Amino acid sequence: MNDAQKQFLAHATSEAQRVNHPFPAMAAAEAALESNWGNSELAREGNNLFGMKMHSHPNPCFGVLALPTHEYLDGNWIACEAQWVKYPDWGSCFADRLATLKRLASAYPHYQAALDAQDPETFAIEVSKTWSTDPTRAAKVISIYQESKA
Repeated sequence: MNDAQKQFLAHATSEAQRVNHPFPAMAAAEAALESNWGNSELAREGNNLFGMKMHSHPNPCFGVLALPTHEYLDGNWIACEAQWVKYPDWGSCFADRLATLKRLASAYPHYQAALDAQDPETFAIEVSKTWSTDPTRAAKVISIYQESKA
């Protein structure tokens, strides 16, 4: 792990702690994976570290970015365009992501299981079951997390 990646994780962990995420270092590892260590266009242009697509929620809309993406559907990666949330800062992104997990926990049992997790690895495994179409997401996130602890 290089210095820039360590700095990314430190900043992301701090922002996750600020919004009382139950596993801030794991949330930072998720953000690293989802945003390519903050280097994705979505992260650079929209402070969107989790690939948060536009959604209805009680908070005012932050803004929208239309960008291409790939979704894993029926065993294949498919190119498509999506509407993404544009945040003013990382803290807003972490807060909205955690609020989204809580708000959707009754509809998506894996989100509730993640929020109820007793350890960071279980959190990552459970949240990844619904959060992403990438079937290897949890293993990738846990690998980043473990490397950051080494």
